[in-house]
Amino acid sequence: MTYWIIDRMDEGWAVCEKEDGGMARLEVAALPLDVREGDCLFLGGDGRWQIDQEETCRRRQETASRLRALFQKSEDPPEE
Repeated sequence: MTYWIIDRMDEGWAVCEKEDGGMARLEVAALPLDVREGDCLFLGGDGRWQIDQEETCRRRQETASRLRALFQKSEDPPEE
């Protein structure tokens, strides 16, 4: 399945990162009402964009884990 991840919303457009690293814009009006930044979208069999809740949750947890690890390292006292 091909995912597009919403990077940001800007003046009625959702700027998305595609899996190949490219960027694309989708009209917010064509997306589910509860869409937000960070959501993973896929084009359903009915031709409408849908949010993949499971993939979105997985990616958010992965990002949170990376941020915790990064900030934990920056808070460690310097070794003498």
